[in-house]
Amino acid sequence: MEKSPFEKKSLLQHLEEDKSVYEDYKYALQDTGRIYVGAKYTFGEFLEAEEIPFKLRMLMQKYVASEVDLEDSLESHFYYLPQDSALIKLYSRMKTSLRISILEEKKSLFGKTKKTYVTKQVKVEDLARIGTEEKERYGIVIQEFSVSKLALGGL
Repeated sequence: MEKSPFEKKSLLQHLEEDKSVYEDYKYALQDTGRIYVGAKYTFGEFLEAEEIPFKLRMLMQKYVASEVDLEDSLESHFYYLPQDSALIKLYSRMKTSLRISILEEKKSLFGKTKKTYVTKQVKVEDLARIGTEEKERYGIVIQEFSVSKLALGGL
């Protein structure tokens, strides 16, 4: 008996068939003032990606790559970045901000509460001040980071 192409599959089956789930979050975009990079890149992939501007890749290679494992993702790097790290100063000079999703409780019109993810823009310094336990409690997920082109040109 053949399977119907319209047969529903479980989420796990879809994930096993489509290995490119994280590829959607590996991107580099630019506008007139900022460069946006998806946080699912590993450092090795980030340093090799041609779509990411050369100056950003070279700054990350010179200052950041020596302190991290090349198999670490940008997301985990920013998530576990300690507040007293010397990299915080570099990121603040590059005017780096992060787009994060945070789990918040919303009240409906009838008083019921439900948890939903809300997208927010935060500075790296502000996220580093939050402890790891608190980040886990809030369900923070880092989606992308962005840097200022003007600040990048000044370095």
